[in-house]
Amino acid sequence: MITRTSAGSYKTLPMTVKNTGFLLDRLGQDCHPLQFLRELTQNSIEAIQRVGGEGEICWDVDWNHYALTGVMKLCVIDTGDGMTGLEMVEHINKLSSSGAEQSLSGNYGVGAKIAAATRNHAGLVYVSWKDGKGAMIHLWRNPVDGTYGLKQQQRADGLYSDYLEIDDTVKPEAIGEHGTMIVLLGNDEDQNTIEAPNGSPAASRWISKYLNTRFFQFPDGIKLKAREGWQFPRSDTDRNVARGLVGQKRYLSDHAQSCGCLPLTNAAAHWWILKDEPALTNNSGHVESSGHAAALYQNELYEMSTGRAGTARLQNFGVIFGMKQVVIYVEPFASESHRLTTNTARTTLLINNEPLPWADWAAEFRERMPKEIDELIQEKAARAETRDHAKSIRERLRPLLDLFKVSRYRPAPAGTLQLDVQNVVRGGRSRLNGGGETGESGSSDGGKRGGTVGNIYSLFEKKDGPPGEKVEPDPFPKTQWISVRDGTREPNQLEDRAAKFMHEQNVLQINADFRVFVDMINRWHREFGGTDAVRKTVEDVVHGWFEQALVETVIGVQALQGGREWPLQNIQAALSEEALTSSIMQRYHINTAVKRELGARLGKLQVA
Repeated sequence: MITRTSAGSYKTLPMTVKNTGFLLDRLGQDCHPLQFLRELTQNSIEAIQRVGGEGEICWDVDWNHYALTGVMKLCVIDTGDGMTGLEMVEHINKLSSSGAEQSLSGNYGVGAKIAAATRNHAGLVYVSWKDGKGAMIHLWRNPVDGTYGLKQQQRADGLYSDYLEIDDTVKPEAIGEHGTMIVLLGNDEDQNTIEAPNGSPAASRWISKYLNTRFFQFPDGIKLKAREGWQFPRSDTDRNVARGLVGQKRYLSDHAQSCGCLPLTNAAAHWWILKDEPALTNNSGHVESSGHAAALYQNELYEMSTGRAGTARLQNFGVIFGMKQVVIYVEPFASESHRLTTNTARTTLLINNEPLPWADWAAEFRERMPKEIDELIQEKAARAETRDHAKSIRERLRPLLDLFKVSRYRPAPAGTLQLDVQNVVRGGRSRLNGGGETGESGSSDGGKRGGTVGNIYSLFEKKDGPPGEKVEPDPFPKTQWISVRDGTREPNQLEDRAAKFMHEQNVLQINADFRVFVDMINRWHREFGGTDAVRKTVEDVVHGWFEQALVETVIGVQALQGGREWPLQNIQAALSEEALTSSIMQRYHINTAVKRELGARLGKLQVA
């Protein structure tokens, strides 16, 4: 046992990490597969800013390596302050940077080592020049024991060193007296590391697409480029080219027909309406060119939702038509009581260590919808061709409303009932109508039966509350038929699904292009024959009865809400796109109703 007569100059024996390789590998699993692009780019930006003035960053092929081996390796070159050999040993071979550079809300000093080293077991080669002198180190993962560290380099004299001094013959053209090149070797010497990793969007422009959509804008004076078309000869300058990157802001500014900023609680929602032009799809290879949503923090974009996820998030914000043209970035504000951080892998933005309150932001945005976006929604909605079936559905269902049990209660001065205003559930208050939404983070208790009270004394709560009266709210959702044909549905929105219910807006969108509806229309049009006018009548009747089936499903399921066995997420699951689709897959009763109404409107069908 080691003993001492006094504590000496320290009171604590510092904790050490026995297996840094395992720690790095585990943290690397939490990183986005392309996160290393962000980390190394940000390091280069900071290196240039330390010099001051203008600078350049380029993601390119290491042409020196290609000339010697015939294998393409990805590299990043910057004109920053550079490092000496000793400085690289000091900074690169430590898991975190110096204490002066670290902060919980900013740089952790571990990003590049986690994101890049764990995906390049053969190593990262750092070649750097400072004051005109070059040096090289090789950070790798030892294949014998999985340890990360500096590979020892054999010098010309036969001795080994942590770094080597490098001749200027391999210095990239962009670097003068100072700058750095980092070469990503991949997991073996034969791996082509400039090829897009599996699953990357825009395979030939994967670097451009990721960096443009990760950064809102780059600092003034810093030019960023990325190689595209590397598979073509270098003489083919039309395809093998280093594209300039500008971030999302430049694209949005150049292609927006209107834009604005809506103040939210502790945040601001920046919005753009993009022009309805070919650029919405033509530029998708190197920027996010059509509707989407993201969080904005320190000129970086987090939790970007695109495609179907983007459509769903925009709909939560109230953009139920024209989603392809609308972009929303919410920028949260930091304060002592509203602390903004990211997770260690910098893949997620957190507020007071909690997920972003997307549901709360969406509710505020809907309530104060910018006039320009509202006008776009109304314009797109007006293109819908289907007749309104609400009146006829209401009339048919009126005698059955008591079966749906839609009664609710509201405060009223002369009411005969006493209300429990907190919607108390024994053991805790329910948060069914709190901030949560499907697929969103917010202030919701999920499926828990209790909430904020959660103690035995809630059992003794007084039962007398403010007076109220029984009311019959409108149980019918607002229905909207949407179709690619008239521009009210975007491709891939509700693709091969019957309908989508938006709980907060009480809106039911029905896909007029769904094959079940189209098949029924075609069947009865063949039976009756006739002109396009006959087909329009058939379409109207078929839509009306399928709409009623969907409306009944929504009303009936919502009547279950508030029961202990039906928390909000169960209600949402029962009204999901897939569940609504399954609700209309039985045809017998709908087909019978369609036949009867068509007979009344078009005359009795004469069949053999």
